[in-house]
Amino acid sequence: MFLAAAACADPTPSVAQTGEVTSSDHHDFRVVTVAEGLVNPWAIAFLPDGDILVTERPGRLRIIRGGELDPTPIRGVPQVRAAGQGGLLDVVLHPDFASNRMVYLSFSKPRMDGDEGTTAVVRGVFDGSALTDVEEIFEAQAWGRAGQHFGSRLAFDRDGYLFVTVGDRGNSPETDTPETHPAQTTDNHVGSILRLHDDGSVPSDNPFVGQAGYLPEIYAYGSRNAQGMVVHPETNEVWINEHGPRGGDEINLVVAGANFGWPVVGHGINYNQNVIHDATSAPGMTDPVHYWTPSIATSGKMIYTGDAFPSWRGSMFVGGLAGEQLARVTLNGHEVAGEETLLLGAVGRIRDVRQGPDGFIYLAIDDRRGGESPILRLEPAGN
Repeated sequence: MFLAAAACADPTPSVAQTGEVTSSDHHDFRVVTVAEGLVNPWAIAFLPDGDILVTERPGRLRIIRGGELDPTPIRGVPQVRAAGQGGLLDVVLHPDFASNRMVYLSFSKPRMDGDEGTTAVVRGVFDGSALTDVEEIFEAQAWGRAGQHFGSRLAFDRDGYLFVTVGDRGNSPETDTPETHPAQTTDNHVGSILRLHDDGSVPSDNPFVGQAGYLPEIYAYGSRNAQGMVVHPETNEVWINEHGPRGGDEINLVVAGANFGWPVVGHGINYNQNVIHDATSAPGMTDPVHYWTPSIATSGKMIYTGDAFPSWRGSMFVGGLAGEQLARVTLNGHEVAGEETLLLGAVGRIRDVRQGPDGFIYLAIDDRRGGESPILRLEPAGN
């Protein structure tokens, strides 16, 4: 385990404007604006022709065509409950997008007969301006009135399985019986990582299929709010970022049947300063590979494989929201060998991190100082 003490409160800006050269341990780079005028961009997906799909949390799917943000949103997006942290959230392409044109969206789904929401997933066929044949393939049993902790990251592994994160839905961690917290009870999807077929059906080899008291979609559980997820391009392993409370952000390796321990164990305290956990580890619960105290408020993540920054190949990049930073984490197998903090306080809250087909690193900036937000790109300084 590796403890990083990265500051997260009111960081001092170090890059005044995009285009300036920033130095790092291995590469000098520039931050370039790709598109502006977005409202709470949450996720990025690259189309085969280089155009970029971007979700806006209030409920719009946008497209950047030829380097310009199309003013007209993509039609066919589901109705969302855009309250608190909820709305239109992740977007990913089907692994066979080139032939089937399928796009997957996660969102906070409103209940028609009350003021509640849950995490849900739809898919539709993208025709360039709209999603058609849209169908809901998954609805989490995680209904609640709280407007936070939807999880909602999506990722396909190389075998075509779809992984979905669902947060703890804001259920209070302060309880005398944390073992009965919804994230620890498996008759719901609260605080879980799910594994589905591409049509939403359940794989027969999921770890809890046929077991009483477990929903079959659950692949791992005991999660607070995993807002970042990536499939390792070499090993096909699934890694998540866990957004902790005040301290205790985590990187976790997702294995079948894992219990990540929230809120029984952890490394943080509650936002009101109250103690949540009696311990940081317990039998039967999976320890994090890495954690941050203080919290950087982890969000999107990716593992770099491109040619633009050769010394960064194999590094895991993690976006920080309140921490307003990009963490570059060096892996040695299943251990963290080091960490470098990039862009501390320089560009705002980093919601999503993706590698583009050009090998550059793209960032979705969420609510930049309270105004409209951009998509940014990291390019080598020599470009």
